Amino acid sequence: MDRRRLLAAGATGTLTGGLAAGAARGQEQVRWNLCMPWPKTTPGLGLNATRFAEMVETMSGGRIRIDVYGAGELVPPFEVLDAVQQGTADLAHATPYYWAGKAPALQYFTTTPFGLTSDELAGWLYKGDGMALWREVYADLGVVPFYAGNSRNQAGGWFNKEITGVADLRGLNIRIAGLGGEVLRRLGANTVLIAPGDIAPSLMAGTVDAAEWVGPWNDRAFGLYEAAKYYYVPAFHEPGPGLEIIVNQKSFEALPEDLKAIVETATAAIAMETIADFTYNNIVSYEPLLAQGIELRTWPPEVVDALGRTTEEVMADLAATDPLTGRIAASLDTYLKRADRYARDFDQRFFEMRTRALGA
Repeated sequence: MDRRRLLAAGATGTLTGGLAAGAARGQEQVRWNLCMPWPKTTPGLGLNATRFAEMVETMSGGRIRIDVYGAGELVPPFEVLDAVQQGTADLAHATPYYWAGKAPALQYFTTTPFGLTSDELAGWLYKGDGMALWREVYADLGVVPFYAGNSRNQAGGWFNKEITGVADLRGLNIRIAGLGGEVLRRLGANTVLIAPGDIAPSLMAGTVDAAEWVGPWNDRAFGLYEAAKYYYVPAFHEPGPGLEIIVNQKSFEALPEDLKAIVETATAAIAMETIADFTYNNIVSYEPLLAQGIELRTWPPEVVDALGRTTEEVMADLAATDPLTGRIAASLDTYLKRADRYARDFDQRFFEMRTRALGA
């Protein structure tokens, strides 16, 4: 690499001499910026992005150092992908469906209504053709994606009025992300996407009647139980939403092969850390959340049927967007049908047996 480029005074992505261990061995130091759409202290999200940065620095012997910026600290929450594309940031920790306005096919790599669980999504990405298709989508945007874990089956959301039938969805003002928002919109709801830090204030102010965020751990941390009375579980729209580390393609390609491998290995490590984090903390946060006096609700069968029918319509329209999106839809749909058969015979029956055996 040209020495003048190494010494160029760029804001991000430049390679500068450093005093870290790697530089002390005569190797140049990479200094990157990482941004994200959630606060840096968000449990399981912002905190794991920071852990990822620490892993990369440690594994590289200080040859890569990453400065981490939470929502609004470097760029606004929903301008994170733009920042990575433009080089304002070298990488980001986020979730793909936030950028569906740029490439609708990115919806598939976060989650789809009544779709893949966290385990099933990881299988499709790592062992099926999901990752190759994901990288094909992002190649046109100049970034390289890596799977960074999953927040597991989420909650349906917080509501200030009960949903007893499909009629209650009409005119409902709800904060919801992804394809679930389109499903509810077609059923008459008014959907908006509000940055995570603004969800509770919006509920309290009456700007929205309902909002989904993540699950017991994050919902409790963000104080959503203080902003709404009814807690609907589980989510129909996010059975296993995936997270990502996306890297500016030029920044990534400028790395030597060993540093590329370190970045990829660190994302795999933080993926496992994140899944374990959400699994454990959602479990231990659930009963304390219920103790706050909230009222637990499940979706009425009439509503589930309507959500299912409308989801089929939404997914068919998405698949028809363009040939690449159609190929992704076909791959995921084939895998989803096989996964559902397996889950019914193994996972569902095990949970029924376990509940019976535990006497619950």
